[in-house]
Amino acid sequence: MIEYPKYKKVLFCTDFSENSDCAFDYAFGVAKRDGGVLYILHVIPSIPNQYYAALYSNKENFNKIKAAIQEDLAQKYNDQYLSQIKDKTKVKIVTKSGREDEEILKFARKENIDIIVMSTHGRTGIKHVFLGSVAEKTIRHSPIPVFVIPCKEGPGRA
Repeated sequence: MIEYPKYKKVLFCTDFSENSDCAFDYAFGVAKRDGGVLYILHVIPSIPNQYYAALYSNKENFNKIKAAIQEDLAQKYNDQYLSQIKDKTKVKIVTKSGREDEEILKFARKENIDIIVMSTHGRTGIKHVFLGSVAEKTIRHSPIPVFVIPCKEGPGRA
């Protein structure tokens, strides 16, 4: 009988899309099967020249915007993922900001993650060329296994 690896630290990356919701089932399943910790990570993409917002807005308004974003994220984490988990002691919620693939890999190294689970949007053609793929960039540079769940919709998929 073949011994499969035990994944004690599972990193699930989400953008809160339907594709991410599908990948969550896999990430949660692996963490539960192996008695591991499930890290749920969302990376807020950097916006070019975002520091201008702080320059042209007073500090009070800027803090209100940040608080509203955090409240919205907390609601999304709860509605889409935490509400499905009975034992929340083995779940850690993480929000980062920056370039998605870089932040995912930086967090994975820092926390000694065993496996990364994420979805792909299945973009092809010109959209893929211009938008790139966070999953593809993560796979290309990851020193640990990356489990990529393809999108549900698309050619040849039901």
